[in-house]
Amino acid sequence: MIKKILIANRGEIAARIIRACKKQGIQTVAVYSEADQKAPYVFMADESFLLGPPRVVESYLNMEKILRIAKETNADAIHPGYGFLSENDQFEKKCTAAGIIFIGPTGDVMNKMGSKIAARAAMQEAGVPIVPGTDGVIDTAEDAVKVANEIGYPIMLKASAGGGGIGMQVVHTDDELIKAFAGNSKRAQTFFGDGAMFMEKKLDHARHIEIQILADQHGNVVHLFERECSIQRRNQKVVEEAPSTFISDQTRQKMGEAAINAVKTLGYTNAGTIEFLVDEQEQFYFLEMNTRIQVEHPVTEEITGMDIVEEQIHIANGKALTIEQGDLKIDGHAIEVRIYAEDPVTFFPSPGHITTFTKPIGERIRNEVAVTENYDVTPFYDPMIGKLIVKGSTRDEAIKQLIEALQQYKIEGIKTNIPMLLKVIDSDRFKAGDTTTAFVEEHYLPTV
Repeated sequence: MIKKILIANRGEIAARIIRACKKQGIQTVAVYSEADQKAPYVFMADESFLLGPPRVVESYLNMEKILRIAKETNADAIHPGYGFLSENDQFEKKCTAAGIIFIGPTGDVMNKMGSKIAARAAMQEAGVPIVPGTDGVIDTAEDAVKVANEIGYPIMLKASAGGGGIGMQVVHTDDELIKAFAGNSKRAQTFFGDGAMFMEKKLDHARHIEIQILADQHGNVVHLFERECSIQRRNQKVVEEAPSTFISDQTRQKMGEAAINAVKTLGYTNAGTIEFLVDEQEQFYFLEMNTRIQVEHPVTEEITGMDIVEEQIHIANGKALTIEQGDLKIDGHAIEVRIYAEDPVTFFPSPGHITTFTKPIGERIRNEVAVTENYDVTPFYDPMIGKLIVKGSTRDEAIKQLIEALQQYKIEGIKTNIPMLLKVIDSDRFKAGDTTTAFVEEHYLPTV
């Protein structure tokens, strides 16, 4: 039985995990870099330990030090959150070898799904539709041009080991592809230690819709419906909602069944997400699998009443799921927006000292934040400083609630993307549910 968990992460997700642990009477150990020593989550945990300097390779990616702290504090388990080591198969194997439970899937499954090329092959085997593209690694720009002409432009050039939009670029011509290939491969090598590239046909007017799953160690799998994540900037999500306004009940059922089938085929356990691109005819295609908790998990929790972090811990404890698919129902509509310390026009990060920080409050308002007033946002990590989640009995009600909540948000001393979020959420196109992955480029950027 897990009695103490080390959280191998930072910011709002570390705070979120600590709250879930406290609810279950589980002791917590926080780790932090020198840049995060005054972060709120550090003081929420029962114990906190310095990892090292701000650079992630010397702190949040330092597997040996994290494991050493876990052993010294007698932690039974490690929760990796998202990002950093959350999808690192070697870290899971090191945890297991050290007798520490890794709260997530096995390293072998992570390894397979961590490579987008291997993941495509696995989904094909499971009978899940995939976007037309390359079956293996593309070695040179010349080979990429040849394949692109067979697939047909526009195409998405992608890093096999990529995430968060890194190493990804839409290209429309041979010249664009040649210029983009080397740069994206190099960037992927820098960020992920793997510069392997592949390509997929870009689906125009597509929606990014994902299915949340839970799978225990006894063969039981359920899906917690879908999240609509099409509002993105730089291929990274900024607005997520559940359920989707676009797909029918029939498509929802088909996507859920496809996700469950894929998970069972993989032998996957714990929480995970199958991401799909959905075209105008509601045909869906596998995009990728995230073998961890997602940033946007709160909207699913709001419409299902489930605590996904709590379920992760139960599954890691070897417990069977206490719910079946038929028990789950969609209740209302939830929307999440990511609050970034960034310029709302250029999307460039905006680190600095927060002089004023006032969160919106209300019955159906949920805040997941990583900062406080008089906090210094550093340039070392992702610029997301919080998430705002609202719930309404209908989507219209949720939108109205979200606009009011964003207007109440007060952050001074740094730039944030709140003006951008207000413009998007208050637009006629968003209110109509017309939210494809091209929304920001087509609707927001040209009018700035």
